[in-house]
Amino acid sequence: MAELKYISGFGNECASEDPRCPGSLPKGQNSPQVCPYNLYAEQLSGSAFTCPRSTNKRSWLYRILPSVSHTPFESIDQGHLTHNWDEVDPDPNQLRWKPFEIPKASQKKVDFVSGLHTLCGAGDIKSNNGLAIHIFLCNSSMENRCFCNSDGDFLIVPQKGKLLIYTEFGKMLLQPNEICVIQRGMRFSIDVFEETRGYILEVYGVHFELPDLGPIGANGLANPRDFLIPVAWYEDRQVPGGYTVVNKYQGKLFASKQDVSPFNVVAWHGNYTPYKYNLENFMVINAVAFDHADPSIFTVLTAKSTRPGVAIADFVIFPPRWGVADKTFRPPYYHRNCMSEFMGLIKGHYEAKQDGFQPGGGSLHSAMTPHGPDADCFEKASNAKLAPERVADGTMAFMFESSLSLAVTKWGLKTCSCLDKNYYKCWEPLKSHFTPNSRNLTETK
Repeated sequence: MAELKYISGFGNECASEDPRCPGSLPKGQNSPQVCPYNLYAEQLSGSAFTCPRSTNKRSWLYRILPSVSHTPFESIDQGHLTHNWDEVDPDPNQLRWKPFEIPKASQKKVDFVSGLHTLCGAGDIKSNNGLAIHIFLCNSSMENRCFCNSDGDFLIVPQKGKLLIYTEFGKMLLQPNEICVIQRGMRFSIDVFEETRGYILEVYGVHFELPDLGPIGANGLANPRDFLIPVAWYEDRQVPGGYTVVNKYQGKLFASKQDVSPFNVVAWHGNYTPYKYNLENFMVINAVAFDHADPSIFTVLTAKSTRPGVAIADFVIFPPRWGVADKTFRPPYYHRNCMSEFMGLIKGHYEAKQDGFQPGGGSLHSAMTPHGPDADCFEKASNAKLAPERVADGTMAFMFESSLSLAVTKWGLKTCSCLDKNYYKCWEPLKSHFTPNSRNLTETK
């Protein structure tokens, strides 16, 4: 496969032409009477026309046929994809899942769309407020069909296997330890090369943006120039028997047919695009004197709510870094949070739980549910000699954090059969170290 090219930058106004058709972008206007190469002009709006310029999202696509050329959508089976947050009774316990099982290709071919499984979520699609967390488990490529999410943005985190993603804007190759965002309404298709697994954070009604840096300054965390946007690429391909467009609309799946590939965009310009990011490029900030800083310093992207400082969802990572804090319990502290915390593991071992939390699995600590290091981690960290040390080398854990109270689906609690019912036992060995007659523990030794 030839190396793919990208445009650098987050949220930029970009323009791209497939080099096979030089000059395919109209000059000086968006919708000429006749477009170069006799293409159709089509606008894709990701925000209301009247949004302020700072939040206005739209792109113009110049394509061989407009996307309206299709048969009527008809309802299809949605498998384990759902937005019903009342399938089962609420469960406030700490939840942990073993690695989600990928179906064997020798038994049944499952592509990206068929392999979508909703784990948890909250809110309402119809009012454009909420989120869902999905797991994708697949073993085959999407053949002559694409997916379009009319409900929200997908933040895709591959954990096992690379993804070749075809979009209307061009192609992206996504490896584990990279992420991509495919925004609302964008059609895409995914090729896989092995049994493949990953996580998806879907947000309704808002888009992901870079977090404000405040006193950190102008630079740091995920730098804008490290986000990559595909360059224009098209295929003028007729599809005998029809190409299937699968549309997720109000939480349900619908399908229509068309005679040509939807990836027929010869040129485009705008600021509403898919994009990818390599997590290794994250500029880590950490405490260098004392105490364990809050994990918000590891935020890569945020989807803001209408309340200042409160997110519908944050995407947070726990990358390799130095730990140097003095006189400090360095692992994550014990915590009860007004936010919901879903964690996944791309590779390695998470520092607060060396055992049990495995790559391809996950955990959910719901609002106000206590959580923190297991007993073994606490004992080791409480008695460790504090010297500068590397933390999380060879590891990449992440968190989807939300201000919403997440409901787990029936698939997540029962059908997947991956729930670790012994998770709570990792805290059972914790014991009291209280010394009522001595303020300093070292005085009793």
